[in-house]
Amino acid sequence: MVNTHFTCIGKGHGAPALPATRQDWEKMRNEPWLADMCRRIAAGDEVLKARLPIWTPSCAEFAGNHRAIKDALKPLRRLMLDFDEKGHSQEILERSLQLQKEGKWEILLVEESVRKGTHVLITLPEGMSPQEAQNRFSHDVGFQADPALKDVARCIYMVPAENTLFVNEALFSPQSNTESHGVLNNPADEEKEKNSVELRVLRGEKVNTHYPQTHENIPYADIIETLEEQMGGRPDVGSRNNFIFSMACHLRYICNDDPAWIAQVLPTYGEEQDKFLATVKSACNRIQTKSMPRIMKRTLAVCKSQGDRQVSDIEAPPEMPKNLPPLIRLLVSRTPSLYQPAVAHAVFPSLGAHLWKTTFRYIDNTLHEATHANVLMAPTGVGKSCICQPIDYIMADIRERDKVNMERERKWKQDMQTKGANKDKKKRPEGIVIQEIDPDVTSAAFVQRMADAEERFLYARMNEIELFNNLSPRGNSRGQFQLMCLAFDYNNIYGQTRVGTGSVSERVCVRLNYNISTTVRKGQSYFRSVLTDGPISRINFCTIPERAIGSEMPVYGSYGDDFAEELRPYIECLNSARGLVECEEATALARKLVEECAEFSRLSQSRVYENLSFRANVIAFLKAMVLYVAHGEVWMPEMEDFVRWSLKYDLWCKMKFFGDAIEEQEYAGEKNNHRGPQNLLDLLPEVFTREEAGLMRQHQGVRQGSLKAMLSNWKKRGYIEIYGEELPPQDNGRQRYAKTEAYLREHPQKKG
Repeated sequence: MVNTHFTCIGKGHGAPALPATRQDWEKMRNEPWLADMCRRIAAGDEVLKARLPIWTPSCAEFAGNHRAIKDALKPLRRLMLDFDEKGHSQEILERSLQLQKEGKWEILLVEESVRKGTHVLITLPEGMSPQEAQNRFSHDVGFQADPALKDVARCIYMVPAENTLFVNEALFSPQSNTESHGVLNNPADEEKEKNSVELRVLRGEKVNTHYPQTHENIPYADIIETLEEQMGGRPDVGSRNNFIFSMACHLRYICNDDPAWIAQVLPTYGEEQDKFLATVKSACNRIQTKSMPRIMKRTLAVCKSQGDRQVSDIEAPPEMPKNLPPLIRLLVSRTPSLYQPAVAHAVFPSLGAHLWKTTFRYIDNTLHEATHANVLMAPTGVGKSCICQPIDYIMADIRERDKVNMERERKWKQDMQTKGANKDKKKRPEGIVIQEIDPDVTSAAFVQRMADAEERFLYARMNEIELFNNLSPRGNSRGQFQLMCLAFDYNNIYGQTRVGTGSVSERVCVRLNYNISTTVRKGQSYFRSVLTDGPISRINFCTIPERAIGSEMPVYGSYGDDFAEELRPYIECLNSARGLVECEEATALARKLVEECAEFSRLSQSRVYENLSFRANVIAFLKAMVLYVAHGEVWMPEMEDFVRWSLKYDLWCKMKFFGDAIEEQEYAGEKNNHRGPQNLLDLLPEVFTREEAGLMRQHQGVRQGSLKAMLSNWKKRGYIEIYGEELPPQDNGRQRYAKTEAYLREHPQKKG
C-alpha cells in the first residue's frame, strides 16, 4: 500500500488540516466513536455535527496546515458533489457507476452522508469548470446536486466506513496538478468578483474587490458552512431568497456591513444573479441591533473550536482540571464525568456545615465563615440528583447527631402535651442542636432551629427553588431574598418577635448553607426581580449539559463503607477546626484571582462581569479555606487549579443564565443579545487602528465607558502601545496601536 498523502484531515472546522494517507483516512472512518457520533446526529443531535472530523477531497496539503484557498499547496482535480435528497443513495450509486462504465465520468467515491443524503466525488475533466461539471453530472445522473460549489479548500464531514458505497483505488494515489488550482478556483473567483463589481455599481460606489479572505484567521468559507449548519442546513428551492437574506444579515457583522463584501463570500445557492444581489443589498439596508447576534457568535465559536471541544469559551463552560485536590477527587470518583463539575461545586455547603466557630480573613480584612450556597440549574431530566449521594455521605455524621437530638425534642414535646396547663412543665432542653432542616419547615421553626444551633450552621437541600420561600416570614414578599443575602454576610441579625407566650421570639445570626436544584427556566424566573440586588452574586451556580438524544445512560460507581472510610479523615478535620484559620497561599491566590478578574473586565469592558466577580472571588476564597482545613491545614498545588476553575465556572454560569437580563435591567432602553464577555483585545489583530477597536466594541455590544477611555486604560496597563507615528486628532481614526510583547507573552493568541 503506497503511503501517499491524498487528502487532509482535521478534527473540526477550525482545527489544523493535516496531510493524510489512505491509512489515516481509513483508520479515522473505522473509529467506533465516529459511528456513534453519526448515529446520534441522525437521531437529532444537530449541535454534535460541529464536532465531526473533516477531510478535504480537493487538496492534499495546505501551507501551515491552514485550510484556505490561498494556502492550497497541492490542489487536486476533483469535485465533491452533495445530493441533499434523502433515501436515493443506492440509486445515485448505480447511475454513477453506469456513467463511469460508459466512459463519461470517473467516479472516485460514493458515500451516504450523515443525514442520509449522498456524496459523490468525481475527477474534474480537463478544460471543464467546476460549475459546468456540476451541471452536467447532475443532468447525467438524474439528481440535482447542491448548487453551492465546494472549492479547493472546502471540507466535507467524515462519515463511518459503513456509509461508504463505492471507492475507486484512483482516490488514493492522486497527483498534484498546479494548473488545476486555477481551473478549480478561477470560475468561482471570477463570479464572486463579478458579484462585487455589480453590487457596487448598483449602489453607485467605487469598486473594491480586494477583501480579506479570513475573519479572525477563520476562512470565510468555513464560517459560511458553519453558519449554514447553525441555521438548519442549506435551503430548499422555494426558500432560497429568505435564506440568503438571513445569511446576509448575519454576515454584516463580520463583513463591515458591506454588501459587496458579503456578495463576494456568500454562495448564490442557485439563485439568479440579479435577485441574489438585490437580496444582499436589501439585507444590508435593514435596521438591526449593533451587537452581534448569538447565532453568529456561536458560529465563530464553533469555527474556533478544536479537537473534541464542541464550542469555544463563549458557549462551553471552563474545563475541570485533571488533577484535583484529594477530597474533591474522592467526592467525584463515583460520578460519571458528565456530572462531575456539578458535584464538585455542590458539595461545599454540606462540607462548610461541619465548621463551627471558625473564621477566615479575606484580603479586604473582613472576616467570613464557611458560608456556602449552591444552586444547580439544569434542563429537566438531565440527572440533577447526581449531587445527592456525595452529600448524603458528607452529612452522615451530622444526621446521626440530629437523630439523637430529634428524639430528645420529641420526648420533651410529648411531656409538654401531657401536662396541660400545669406549672410543672419543663423548659426546653438545652443542646438540642439539629442542623439539617426540612425544607418544608415554617419560618418560626426555622428561627428556633437557628437559636438552638449554638452558632453551628443549619443545612437544607431543596429539589424545588420555591421551597426556600418557606423559611422567610409570611407576608414579606421579598423575605426569601433577604435571607439569601444574610446567609452569606458575616455577623448578621435575623429573627422574629412575638407577644404570645408560646410563640417563638428570637433574634439570631443566620448560619445557613443550602443546595437547591431547579430547571433553568424556573431559576431565571425566580431571580428575575432581584437580578441586581445581591442574591445572585452571593450564590455559587453550576449546571449539567443536556445529553444528546439517544446517548447512552451514564453509569455511577458504587458508594459504600470504603467510600465512607476514605471520607472520614476529611470530615474529622473540619469538625475539629476552631478560631481564626489563616493560609498564606489561599490569601495570595485570592489576590491573584481578583486581579485576573479585573484584567478580564478591563479587556472585555463588561461591567456586569466585574460586579459579579467581586463576591464570586470571596466564594472561591472560602472554598480554598474549606479545602485547606479539610486536608489538615495543608496547602496543595491542585487546590489553586481547582479554585481558579471553580471561580471561572461560577462566573460562566452567572453570565450564561443572567448576564443578558442583568444588562437589560441596568441599561434599560438598550437591547444587547450578548451571551458573555470576551477579551476585546484578543479579538483585535496584533496591530490595529482606533477605528477597528471602535468597530469591535460596536460588534460586541459594549456600552460601558468610551473608546478613548478603553484605549487609555489599555495603554496605562501596558497592554498596547502606539505603533508608528502618533497622528493628529483629526486623523485619530487611523491611529495605529500594537499589542505589547509583555501582553502577548501573557495572552498567547488563539489560532483559527
